[in-house]
Amino acid sequence: MKPLLKELRPGIKVCIVQKQDQRTGKITEGTVADILTKSSSHPHGIKVRLTTGEVGRVEKLVASGI
Repeated sequence: MKPLLKELRPGIKVCIVQKQDQRTGKITEGTVADILTKSSSHPHGIKVRLTTGEVGRVEKLVASGI
């Protein structure tokens, strides 16, 4: 299951799929800068902007190693 809005916050590492990569499923890893989806969940994943400026839907959280 894809992460919910309450599990996301700026500064955490996530794996996203960008719009142009939806067909291939290519994953981009980065740090959340902004959360763009307002609803608590979304069937395709919560949309976020990474610190690099890339926008996509969250597939999964990256393990913090703690």
